Amino acid sequence: MPAMLALLRPHQWIKNLFVAAPLFFTPQAVTWAAILRVLLGMLAFSALASALYVVNDWRDREADRRHPVKRLRPLASGQVTARAALLLAAWLALGAILASFLLLPRGFLAVLLAYGLLNIAYSYLLKRLSIIDVMVIAIGFVLRIYAGGVLIQVTPTVWIVACTLLLALFLALAKRRDDLVRGLDPGHRESLGGYNRPFLDAALGIVLAALLVCYLLYTTQPENMHRLGSDKLFLTAPFVIAGVLRYLQITLVDERSGSPTRLVVSDPFLVLDILGWLATFAWLIYV
Repeated sequence: MPAMLALLRPHQWIKNLFVAAPLFFTPQAVTWAAILRVLLGMLAFSALASALYVVNDWRDREADRRHPVKRLRPLASGQVTARAALLLAAWLALGAILASFLLLPRGFLAVLLAYGLLNIAYSYLLKRLSIIDVMVIAIGFVLRIYAGGVLIQVTPTVWIVACTLLLALFLALAKRRDDLVRGLDPGHRESLGGYNRPFLDAALGIVLAALLVCYLLYTTQPENMHRLGSDKLFLTAPFVIAGVLRYLQITLVDERSGSPTRLVVSDPFLVLDILGWLATFAWLIYV
């Protein structure tokens, strides 16, 4: 059972908090019914994402055996058989699709299926292509935002979509850099043939600059201040600046940016920074 649980990568479920982002940024839409739909949506995304992780691990099990860390994964190490893993993935995917069909808006199911198809394409082809691989990862986060919007019948603003895309792209590029730092080559991940450290360092700087400009514009646009009922949104900007600089420090100085989901729940600086941002934003738009 511990090996089966590890195969699901539960630490990755934190990514599905992005499904709740549209509700958080739309105070007037917050109701118990909306909260329940969003929670069900997060569960559906988590189940499907775990199914996709299992399929990806099944596809990569031979390459993972040559990786210094991934060789310990349940499929690569032989703790879980390929047949058992594929059966588990099938049940998780079926459960996510049925729950979405029966309990949630049809538009949510469409986004969920789009996310699943995109990730299958990623596992079988797109992850081999440099630049495309990180863009697909970033688009997966944007789909979570749109899924959350469908659940509360709100169209996500261009600002939340742009900031989400840039943040996810920043994290994906940092992860690719960590692969190179660890000495991985195209034999393990084909897309690494299109990257080197100078390129990734420059790309990180460009994406980070775009992210900060986008967020600062978001917090100072009159229409956003009017919609959220606060003219002090800029007070949240220092948390965003400090957070991305800390992550950049982890990437370039500490060189340990291989697992973004583990970092955001284990690095004390990042944990306090994220909690500070959430508390400040919530105070500004809800109190």
